Amino acid sequence: MALAFTPGDPAGIGPDLAVQLAQQSRDYDLVAFADPALLQQRAEQLGLPLEINLDPTDTQQSASTLSVHPVPLKTPTQPGVLNPDNAHYVLETIRLATEACLEQQYSALVTGPIHKGIINDAGASGLIDSVGGPNQIPQTPFSGHTEFLQTLCEVDEVVMMLAIPGQLRVALTTTHLPLSEVAAAITKKKLTRIIEILHQGLNQQFGIPAPSILIAGLNPHAGEDGHLGREEIEVISPVLEQFRAKGIDLIGPLPADTLFTPKHLSNTDAVLAMYHDQGLPVLKHNGFGRAVNITLGLPFLRTSVDHGTALELAGTGAADTGSLEAAITVALQP
Repeated sequence: MALAFTPGDPAGIGPDLAVQLAQQSRDYDLVAFADPALLQQRAEQLGLPLEINLDPTDTQQSASTLSVHPVPLKTPTQPGVLNPDNAHYVLETIRLATEACLEQQYSALVTGPIHKGIINDAGASGLIDSVGGPNQIPQTPFSGHTEFLQTLCEVDEVVMMLAIPGQLRVALTTTHLPLSEVAAAITKKKLTRIIEILHQGLNQQFGIPAPSILIAGLNPHAGEDGHLGREEIEVISPVLEQFRAKGIDLIGPLPADTLFTPKHLSNTDAVLAMYHDQGLPVLKHNGFGRAVNITLGLPFLRTSVDHGTALELAGTGAADTGSLEAAITVALQP
């Protein structure tokens, strides 16, 4: 089984993680879409051996070897120092790896951390046009891997789900939106599609034949019968009833402040939160550094680390590969 890997922003810890991963024995093929010179330079800074293999079909590799699909940097980079001139490089690595996955050269895509701000500083919309992404979805400002992959794969909707393997899965109805825009974005049509993708992903990619999903309300106390908001009454509950009529196990809408308790979580397969900071703080509190970011709804499985670029750690040798290893483990699931 072969995986495509994009290390992310060249100034962050992504290249460190790639070099550190190369030191480990592997029973799978991993190909990094990156600048070989960048990885070699980072290996020297870390004091680690690294042999670059530019022939991904060569599976007879020695220790400390990493297969690389070469993507050239526009300008040299320093660990911890962001440079908007390399924003195109970041997007190009993702585009090329995505294209290879769409062509079924790889079974899954594993991504390292990127810096959204520097891509926006570089001019996100023009950059996305320049790497060939069909601009079906507004990309200014650039909002992240999830939305960019949706654009590249030309799919109508995707679901962002973070998981602590064996413990907790939290999916999101909306992802990288300002809080002021969340309520308007949660429509019956969108919620229906999100639940369809989540249910299908749990079934097909995680082998759960009849998943049970907890649904969070949007408002405090899940709206308290309309006294604290009517989205639960007018949008969320009607959609859930339609799915229940088909025999799909959906529980809610439940108040988010009590949903994440053992009573509710003990017999569930996933939680669907309404927005980013409703569900992810709980998950990351319990498993930061070993959680996995998963994109459902693409033609292939995409997994990612649960952390950012950690610029202050780049080139120091202090980066932890735990989340990357967890992302690879999930990507390798049959």
